[in-house]
Amino acid sequence: MKLFLLLATCAVAATGLTNDSPAYPGTPQRPRPWWNSLEATEGRIVGGFEVDIKDVPYQVSLRSFGSHICGGSIISKRWILTAAHCASSADRPKETIRVGSSEKGSGGQILKLKRIVQHPQYDGSIIDYDFSLLELAEELELDDSHTTIALPEQDEPVTDGAICRVSGWGNTQSSAQSNKFLRATDVPSVNQDKCSEAYSDFGEGGKDACQGDSGGPLVSGGKLVGVVSWGYGCAVAGYPGVYSRVASVRDWIKEVSDV
Repeated sequence: MKLFLLLATCAVAATGLTNDSPAYPGTPQRPRPWWNSLEATEGRIVGGFEVDIKDVPYQVSLRSFGSHICGGSIISKRWILTAAHCASSADRPKETIRVGSSEKGSGGQILKLKRIVQHPQYDGSIIDYDFSLLELAEELELDDSHTTIALPEQDEPVTDGAICRVSGWGNTQSSAQSNKFLRATDVPSVNQDKCSEAYSDFGEGGKDACQGDSGGPLVSGGKLVGVVSWGYGCAVAGYPGVYSRVASVRDWIKEVSDV
């Protein structure tokens, strides 16, 4: 199992979680699916700060029937990377993307999707290979409010101690009032091996992604290193948020999108 740990945030590779090797002993596997983000508790990153979209111009809002459900990242003029539990091929007719806005409900551009490609090994029962690629119906015209984020190489590690930024419009806590503005928080990475020791042994709490942030970016060193996937509560001490590691599926991204 390939993992990396952030302070109050644990990122798990797309590989290695099976029924024979549970994610973390004694800890429920708790996804943050899109339907949670549609509740009245929609909001923002826990323990974070407001940011302008130009600070994280790769960030997008995935929308269903006009409402924000998940985040995503622009990886080319044609492709968005998000979490598989946020989008499947059956969702395409009802889903759109908002780019170029700090507000989840207004501004920027609304774009239609041509197709949604879930990772072929996605397993919703254990939240494994939690990736979907979204192909836009038309190419984006990039500018300083919506542009691409670089990707790591296949199996490229995250440097110990590197600062990682997660952003989105998810809840401020497990249950919170909605905030329409984009937020972010920064967390330092820790040795990958520590994450596999015990899920409950790490994380001081207070900083994390939350419901509505699923599918959004985790960025370090100018590269998209993770996709918000799941967690137990939000910023709960001892229960880090879990991110799917982009480097573990870099070859698949290239195969599907030519990016």
